[in-house]
Amino acid sequence: MSLPATAEILPTHTPALFAAAVQRAAERLRAGDVVALPTETVYGLAANALDPQAVGKIYQFKGRPAHNPIIIHVDGLDMAQRCVRAWPAAAQRLAGAFWPGPLTLVLPRADTIPDVVTAGGDTVGVRWPQHPFMREVIRVCGFPLAAPSANRSNQLSPTSAEHVQRQLGDQLQLIVDGGHSNVGIESTVVDLTTTPPQVLRPGMIHAESLAAALGESAGPPTAGTGVATGILRSPGQLAKHYSPNARLLVRTWRDEADLRTQLAGLRLSVERVWVLAHSHIPLGEGWGAVSVIPHDAEAYARALYAELHRCDGEGAECIIVEAPPAGPEWQGIADRLRRAAS
Repeated sequence: MSLPATAEILPTHTPALFAAAVQRAAERLRAGDVVALPTETVYGLAANALDPQAVGKIYQFKGRPAHNPIIIHVDGLDMAQRCVRAWPAAAQRLAGAFWPGPLTLVLPRADTIPDVVTAGGDTVGVRWPQHPFMREVIRVCGFPLAAPSANRSNQLSPTSAEHVQRQLGDQLQLIVDGGHSNVGIESTVVDLTTTPPQVLRPGMIHAESLAAALGESAGPPTAGTGVATGILRSPGQLAKHYSPNARLLVRTWRDEADLRTQLAGLRLSVERVWVLAHSHIPLGEGWGAVSVIPHDAEAYARALYAELHRCDGEGAECIIVEAPPAGPEWQGIADRLRRAAS
């Protein structure tokens, strides 16, 4: 597959290259441009969060619905607190436990945050990312970055610079290559404007860990309904999201014979099917392709989007994913698979 060649990809694998890429990215962001940057969750399409015109370019490039808000990325608690009107004790406890990291806190927005960031809502999602490149760019810029995933709306999130290039390389001038995202799915989102707090989007920081950090005074966080109505407080609440080009089905099966029987009932020929399995692994004979994905939640999350991108790149017509195990550490993965299969 030939790749678009318009976007420049900057490497960061030596200290000199890292520093040069930081300066180039900061220059473009100060000029009101959009730049694709690495984070530990997925790659982000970043712009100055305080510049409505710059943020508007994100919506344009992604084809993002105007009612879908964007998370703001900060470097440090001081910057986070300048983006919101209130900083409750629950925010302090969760930030102390999980920041920098893959957790977004939804709080009342400050007046300085433009409507375009929040889709006209009165709240904003704020995250202090862990990736050293993203943190350094924000520090050098001195302003927060609006940064949803660097993909076309509803399609697969990118976990490498190559994924960004394939989807948006013909629109961007600059992509920074910070290596493969080491979390692999989007952040957990917790709404702290409700009592008790509500998980709007599950991720790799699961509800039990959040409850332990919040303590008894705040109460355990509740789970959202999955699909929001009215003004969205967080991204990741649309029914269909994170989807490959190929049809995606999530199934359980006892053995390969059972899987073949199920596919026959769906009128699918095995040679048109790519399989992602973690426990009951087909032998591979006659299938389009078979991949083994780790039977460990953190390793699974790191591998999932890359495997789905590979399936699309190889021309898969249908992807059958073995359903992940039950358990709190798998909630974020199950959420992404459910939305991808919608």
